[in-house]
Amino acid sequence: MSQPATPYQMIGGKDAVAAIVGRFYDLMDSEPGYADLRALHARDLSTVRHGLTLFLNAWLGGPKDWFERGSCVMSLHRRFPIPPSVADQWSDAMARAIAAQPGIDKELGLAMAERLGHMARAMVNRTEDDAAQAEAA
Repeated sequence: MSQPATPYQMIGGKDAVAAIVGRFYDLMDSEPGYADLRALHARDLSTVRHGLTLFLNAWLGGPKDWFERGSCVMSLHRRFPIPPSVADQWSDAMARAIAAQPGIDKELGLAMAERLGHMARAMVNRTEDDAAQAEAA
């Protein structure tokens, strides 16, 4: 009996993941509505592009390089000030990047975006008021 296809295989594998990641960071880099999210990142996005690609590959059932190196996505983001609005910006940009990828089944794309959005919101570590006070200081 054959194994069922993984989401990684269903969306088109590494090329599809790379395209989603590229589109996500292009949106984040160019859309004013994602300015707070962009401000949390270094000028050069090549390292985070690579890291998100590895994470999504593994998360979707593809190559497990991300997990084999022992990285924890939650721990890596703990040091960044993430209010709900920034988590929402991340979720929105990712949902748009997934939706724009040709060949992804709409139901699967929506499920991916929903679960990744839950993950982003789990990273919230301050209120909007805390973030505003930190900016004012």
